[in-house]
Amino acid sequence: MTKYALIADIHSNIEALDAVLAHAATQGVGRHVFLGDLVGYGPDPGAVIERVQQGMAQGDVAVLGNHDKAIALNLATTMNEVARVSVQWTHAQLSEAQRDFLANLPLMLQEDDMTWVHASAAAPELWAYIYDGEAAERSLRMAGTPWVFSGHVHDPALYFANGAGSFSVIRPPEDVVIPVPAHRQWLSIIGSCGQPRDGLVGARYAVFDRERCSLNFFRVPYDYPQTAAKIRAAGLPERLARHVEGMA
Repeated sequence: MTKYALIADIHSNIEALDAVLAHAATQGVGRHVFLGDLVGYGPDPGAVIERVQQGMAQGDVAVLGNHDKAIALNLATTMNEVARVSVQWTHAQLSEAQRDFLANLPLMLQEDDMTWVHASAAAPELWAYIYDGEAAERSLRMAGTPWVFSGHVHDPALYFANGAGSFSVIRPPEDVVIPVPAHRQWLSIIGSCGQPRDGLVGARYAVFDRERCSLNFFRVPYDYPQTAAKIRAAGLPERLARHVEGMA
C-alpha cells in the first residue's frame, strides 16, 4: 500500500466526498486520510461521518478539525456568524454517538515519515493557519518528518525547503505529478473537498504516492447544484450555498 488519498475539509458535503472516493478508486489508492473538518457548513453531516467510519473500519484514518471539535461540543463563541449558525445546526443533526466520534478524533497522527494534521503540527490545538513559509517551517520542525499533510486552509499549497535554507511555496497545478523527494521537507495543504473558496466548482483532494515520492492534486466534478439546494432547504446561510456554486 503506497498510495494515500488525502481528503480535507469535507464540511458535510456528501456529494463531494462520494465523488472524491470514486475518483480515488481509479488511482490505485490503498488508504484514505481524512484531514479534519469532516462536518460543518454543509447539509449532510451524518452521512459524511458514516462514510468516514466505514473507511476507518477498513484501515483509513482521520484527524480532528476545528469545526469537528466545535460541533461535537457545541462551541462556537469565537466563530463568525455564519460558522456559529452552522455549528449549532450541525450539532442538532448528529446523534450522541456521532458527536462522541468527532470529539475523540486525534489532533495529529504520525506514521513512518508522514504527519497528518488539520492545522499546524507546531500547536494543533490552536488551529493556526499556514499562510507563509515561516508558519510551514514551524509545523515541519515540530513534526520532524519529511512530509506533513494539512487542511484548514481551503486552497491548496505546497511548501518546501529551498537551497537557501528558507521555505518556498507553489500553487500546485491540477492532475500533474509533482515530485516531493524525501531529502527535502514538504508541507502540503490539500485544499477543501466540500467547501471551495477559489471561485471554482469541484471537490479538491490529492494522492500521495509514497513509493515514488510524488503528489498529484485533483479537482473532481460532482453534483454541486444538489448540495447547494440542500443547504438552502436546510435553512443554512446563503453564503454556504454560494461557495459550493463557485461564488467565493
